[in-house]
Amino acid sequence: MSVETTDLRPGHTISRVIRGGWQLAGDHGPVDRAQAIRDMEAFVDAGLFTFDCADIYTGVEEMIGDFIADLRQRRGASIADRVCVHTKLVPDLTRLADLRPDEVTAIVDRSLKRLKVDQLDLVQFFWWDLSLGNAVDSLGVLKDLKQEGKIKTLGTTNWDRQAMQRFVDAGFDIASAQVQYSVLDRRPANGLADWAARNNVHLICYGTLAGGFITEKWLGEPDPGFEFENRSLIKYRLIIDEFGPWERFQSLLRALKAVGDKYGVSLSAVATRWVLDQPQVAASIVGARYARHLPQTLQTFDFKLMPDDIAILNAVLDQADGPKGDVYALEGDRTSRHGRIMKYNLNTNPNDAIHGADG
Repeated sequence: MSVETTDLRPGHTISRVIRGGWQLAGDHGPVDRAQAIRDMEAFVDAGLFTFDCADIYTGVEEMIGDFIADLRQRRGASIADRVCVHTKLVPDLTRLADLRPDEVTAIVDRSLKRLKVDQLDLVQFFWWDLSLGNAVDSLGVLKDLKQEGKIKTLGTTNWDRQAMQRFVDAGFDIASAQVQYSVLDRRPANGLADWAARNNVHLICYGTLAGGFITEKWLGEPDPGFEFENRSLIKYRLIIDEFGPWERFQSLLRALKAVGDKYGVSLSAVATRWVLDQPQVAASIVGARYARHLPQTLQTFDFKLMPDDIAILNAVLDQADGPKGDVYALEGDRTSRHGRIMKYNLNTNPNDAIHGADG
């Protein structure tokens, strides 16, 4: 088994499976911070040296920074420098109209300090509402910081081609777009992947395992409804509902397991392999608090999907109701059931209430 890698840009190599960090943030259940930091080393040693986080994932940049600092002290700079960290810059919704360039710089400087590095490998830019303020100018600040050496590569997150086109037209080198992509949610195939290929933009995909729903744990389980304390589970249970009835989701899990059984791998490995095989996909993000599921994750590189495997999966996928439309269109509607579970002001107010929860 050899972990696959790819280049977003010359000199920026990533593992094709990225260790996700959202599950380490608030609202995702208790986390043993010390254990989570210790377990990061196992991912690096296994070849999964790329980590995903964000300025708004409460406490996660600091955890990765503590890990990198400890790794550098114990095993030297050559090992610590192998770690590639992708973060995000997500200004608060309430600040978009009057966000100043120095505040954008301050967010980047804060990420550098938290991560204990001199350069951010990838900053993925997002702006909650493009009708407010001037997103192009703020991305211009990031471009300047890239020229100064504080940022290696620029990307975006949670936009489809229409939104990103304005940045490409303005002359920005957008190396990647982080978007939701899974066997449940194939919206990037609705034009984004083709656009990305024409514009040399790589897709980095999250939601690959739908917050853990696409695992053996949920195979054969009854419909749990929508009441979860974990926001990640709420988010992806809504995506399952767009896909179709719970029984159709169970049919998908059974199909994934049938393919997995053929190769002696988990159904989650099949789901991850499917994403990696989609056009223009550079990498898949697999969320993890600890390393206990690392062996199943590594199975992704043990096999290849054949045409008859794809046929088994397509027999279910062809029945899907949705999700339909463009990437992030459902979630971007702040009045929708997808949008109402989001938190929009985590940069300055980590205790921000769920949008619309009070009415």
